[in-house]
Amino acid sequence: MKLTAFSTSIFLSAFLIFGTAATTDSTVHKVMDNVVTRLYQKLTPVQLDTISEAYILPFLTNEEKQTLATRYWTFDVNVPVVVSLMRDQAQKVPPFWLAKSGFQKTGMLVKNEEYTYEVWQKKFSKGKVELGINGFDKHRPVFFVGVGPQKKSDKLTISNVFPANQHIEDFKVGAFTYHDWDELRLTEVPPALQGQQLLTTIRGRAREAHLVKAFRQTDYPAGNKPDQLLLSWSADPSNTIDVQWRTQAAVKAGKVQYWKKNSTDTLTANALPFQMEDRLLRNDRYIQRFTAKLTQLAPATAYAYRVGSASTGWSEVADFRTEAAQPEAFSFVWFGDTHKSPDWGRMARQTLERHPEISFYSVIGDLVSTGLDRNEWDEFFHHSGKIFSQKPFMPIPGNHDSQDGLGAAMYQNLFSLPANGPDKVPSERTYAFHYQNALFIMLDGTSPIDAQTAWIEKQLSQTKAQWKFVMLHFPPYNFEEDYAQIRKEWGVLFDRYHVDMVMSGHVHYYMRSKPMYAEKPVDSPAKGTIYTISISIPSQHKNWPEEPYAATRFQSGPVYQHIRIDKNKLSLRCLDEFGKVKDEFTIEK
Repeated sequence: MKLTAFSTSIFLSAFLIFGTAATTDSTVHKVMDNVVTRLYQKLTPVQLDTISEAYILPFLTNEEKQTLATRYWTFDVNVPVVVSLMRDQAQKVPPFWLAKSGFQKTGMLVKNEEYTYEVWQKKFSKGKVELGINGFDKHRPVFFVGVGPQKKSDKLTISNVFPANQHIEDFKVGAFTYHDWDELRLTEVPPALQGQQLLTTIRGRAREAHLVKAFRQTDYPAGNKPDQLLLSWSADPSNTIDVQWRTQAAVKAGKVQYWKKNSTDTLTANALPFQMEDRLLRNDRYIQRFTAKLTQLAPATAYAYRVGSASTGWSEVADFRTEAAQPEAFSFVWFGDTHKSPDWGRMARQTLERHPEISFYSVIGDLVSTGLDRNEWDEFFHHSGKIFSQKPFMPIPGNHDSQDGLGAAMYQNLFSLPANGPDKVPSERTYAFHYQNALFIMLDGTSPIDAQTAWIEKQLSQTKAQWKFVMLHFPPYNFEEDYAQIRKEWGVLFDRYHVDMVMSGHVHYYMRSKPMYAEKPVDSPAKGTIYTISISIPSQHKNWPEEPYAATRFQSGPVYQHIRIDKNKLSLRCLDEFGKVKDEFTIEK
């Protein structure tokens, strides 16, 4: 699958709430919340795994069925229309409402490179068109819709579309249907459908009524005592730090006790609680996340801390160090895709033993494989051990963290990061921070490229940092996927303001480019940008074509990168899980 950096954040406000409409008190989201709650009350975990549509339909009230049949997708038409609903043939069970509401299956087929869709049609009078859920399974290629006037002479206007801010285009060969996969274009459209208006969607809508084989379990549920301790920066690293942790939902308050190491003067900061829900996580549906922002810290100072309360108990004591106010050498470790892998976790825990001096960690996206499932985040934190309780963690999201066009809400709820990104990008997913003499620009490649370009230039043009780095999940140079738009819009800025290094992941191999300028290798890092790709899990590529821009590369992981900066000198080492150096180079300015 080719997932481009094109994204549709303007669609997410509606989709993220799973079908909540402002025009009715009864919504798909509310119905499904209530249904899930009743199922938990009635069925055992084993029974939850066996429910089918035959069980679900009698379980629903008539009012709930009506909502699920009419409140998933609605719009108004100004003339009588024919609505064409394109349903993937591979979905075994048609939506329960489809035939009962008057839709009839035709003999027409619509195709793209991956799927074949059967066409169902129904005539509607002028006024509101109401459509129901995709089904109770999680069938990712959800249905999409075409609308045409019954009389060819009528001029059709579609309005009041829910979910809001829909994209509508001509129904024809070459049109795309899914905003989270805009490279997937229609290859066959019957003549009878050409000229209709095409209402596109996102694959994440398959989740809105998911019940069949939907329920999950976390191996690491929250408890009364704090866990998943996490440090990050949302402000100045020299005098602030953010501390986060989780508990079970019943815990309503928490605080941080902290002190300068070798001191008995203890300070206290209250934490803000936030209840997180994963309604399909049967053994840990609700948890409490806490965030405390410590301020007025002393620069270049080691602190110890613990979190919790007298009633719930305290975490183990951990420590952190603030950034020095005066220039000094520093280092950090960054990982490519981690996918909540235990292999990555074993390697990550060893990095703190090998490099105890590092200032922070980063992961360049795809921290987990399904960013909407909290049990995967529980695995991520479990496998990482205690490293993020001692060193700040500054990640960026990848396409797996921001999945199926639904955005990265769970990612955003888990991490406290700088809220200084572009206005049109969700907060804390694109951001920038300075550490010592370096600027780090952290880019969300799953958000629209053009919405970030001016902001990137502002960061680069206004900084006085000696070193400039960009972290971006999608690699501008690689042999698997062509990110021409990124090179065109952002590469020119990397050239103009001399970004020293771009760090990426996504394609699951290691590559360090020659210094690049205007998409061509140059003879010196002082004249170009070095592009790096890494992978933190086992990997292997059968296809291995030449990459003329590559200085070095290898097919397999897991590996990680340790970068040290001392004034005008940068040293990078790529190491494997055993600490063996696989690649290294130096830049001197």
